[in-house]
Amino acid sequence: MTHTFHIPVLGLAFSIDSAIKVARYGISSVISIVDDELIERMRSYYCGQYQIPYRPIQKTEEDYRAKRIKTYLNLVQHLVNKQLEELKHQQFTADSELTKYFQLLPDAHPSKPIYHAMEIETNLAIKTELQDLLINYLKPGEIDVNIMSKVDKMNYKNGIDLGQRYSDALAALRGFANSSLHSSVVLSAGMNPNLYAYLAELPTFFPHNDSTFDKKVVLKVSDFRSALIQAKYLTKRGVWISEFRVESGLNCGGHAFATDGFLLGPILEEFKEKKENLKTELFTIYKEYWSQKGIQLAHPPLIKYTVQGGVGTSTEHQFLLNYYHFDAVGWGSPFLMVPEATTVDQETLKALEHAEKEDFYCSGASPLGVPFNNFRPSTAERLRLERIKKGRPGSPCKKEFLVSNTEFSDRPICTASRQYQHQKIQELKRQNLSPREYNSAFEAITEKTCLCEGLAAPAYLKYNIKKNKEQTAVSICPGPNLVWFKKQYSLKEMIDHIYGRISLLDNTNRPFMLINELNLYIDHLQKYVIDHQNSINDKKIKYISKFKAQLETGIMYYDKLLLHLSTMPKNIINTIPLQLQQASIRLNDIHF
Repeated sequence: MTHTFHIPVLGLAFSIDSAIKVARYGISSVISIVDDELIERMRSYYCGQYQIPYRPIQKTEEDYRAKRIKTYLNLVQHLVNKQLEELKHQQFTADSELTKYFQLLPDAHPSKPIYHAMEIETNLAIKTELQDLLINYLKPGEIDVNIMSKVDKMNYKNGIDLGQRYSDALAALRGFANSSLHSSVVLSAGMNPNLYAYLAELPTFFPHNDSTFDKKVVLKVSDFRSALIQAKYLTKRGVWISEFRVESGLNCGGHAFATDGFLLGPILEEFKEKKENLKTELFTIYKEYWSQKGIQLAHPPLIKYTVQGGVGTSTEHQFLLNYYHFDAVGWGSPFLMVPEATTVDQETLKALEHAEKEDFYCSGASPLGVPFNNFRPSTAERLRLERIKKGRPGSPCKKEFLVSNTEFSDRPICTASRQYQHQKIQELKRQNLSPREYNSAFEAITEKTCLCEGLAAPAYLKYNIKKNKEQTAVSICPGPNLVWFKKQYSLKEMIDHIYGRISLLDNTNRPFMLINELNLYIDHLQKYVIDHQNSINDKKIKYISKFKAQLETGIMYYDKLLLHLSTMPKNIINTIPLQLQQASIRLNDIHF
């Protein structure tokens, strides 16, 4: 592995072309392949930038969604390969990208001693020999893709259902499978049996005799139990999991898949203790499946373990790698402040620079009905409130990626749509509720916002690729950790920060990332109690009791973990006992 960090998927637009920006430096990133309209426009844009002939793939074409995704991914691969070839022919001058490649590498990378020796070498012949050795270390970052498993709308042509094979998730997977990439698909947001069954049919995911793959599967999970259930489900169908990507339930960007009080530290501890047994158990199932198909596998394929969500300092980064024995750490939201790596429009960047803690909040904005990390000063939030003020809540639903509700129609519609919210509000008016109850229900209905348009808009604005009269209000979904990053940074600055060569954080009051997550879970539980205080029942009381017990177990775990935090700055370590005590007091005060 070239770097010990990766850039996870960031919304729709924010990492849509990150690979074109950073893969040449050995940095891995993830492209969302939900929005084929955005993908097609990005292909048109980059074909223009690189003078490559462009033929549009129209929606009238057979399997257009898979074709759009495949063709864009092939273009990204082509451009990255071209960039890497150009790197190989550059000189080691102070301002060359070739020099930058090696400057960005972690200090422990095996090429670093050679690079430093080359820098000070005065003998031209030896210097040239060392430079030739360094060229052999050039390797691009992975160009991975993400599919939210349950974002899987059925599609129609002339009013006729095209069938499961042409649903959004399956078509996206087919696009990746048919592409020239040798990388991974990251499956997130839970199980989709139809998608998982289709995955098992695609030969590109089958193993070679040496237990390697043309394309690999990564599971993004929030706990060990979820990882085991999904992995066994897939392994029984001949699909190996090459990486478990563990994400904090609340201390992350985008959708927040909160656990029932299971904290990241204990979750990582469970992976640390059980990952060898997990590998053995999965390989036994996997080996038997392929043996019946006539393929004998001598040893289990590799499994990587990575973690992401809320990391903000080099000491946290190294702690996750060293103590939990993980392979890499995902740095997501901080890279929103790095224009060299991600795609964020200028107005949103400026708003993020001046953001305060209360601007980052966990909302009910997502039509999926999953908590969503939101940003109050976003232009999408401003537009949502303007529409409510004008008596026209909801959005026109053009892309329909998040349609799911059938209360008012046979075919699913989106809960952020004007069509749904109008009918839901009319229904609400007939219920004769008190003003307080009505306002609360009205707010819950109208809080839903169009993410399909909002999360794609930054690319439309930044690259001037929007269509006439197209809505370009931006939704952005950073994790709460972003509040500590107060300005725009260069790629080198951010990577030097990750590896501890510099620090970008001036404020020394930032709590340890695991303490941040603990407090987010207590906030989450408090909100649950407030939201349900008028509808208490035995089931909810048991849920609260179980949730609190898990958090208490987590607090006790962190108390013992203090013995293993010697690499953390003293000011961080010294504040943790009091922070745990305060968390316990807050937790004890939560009840119906």
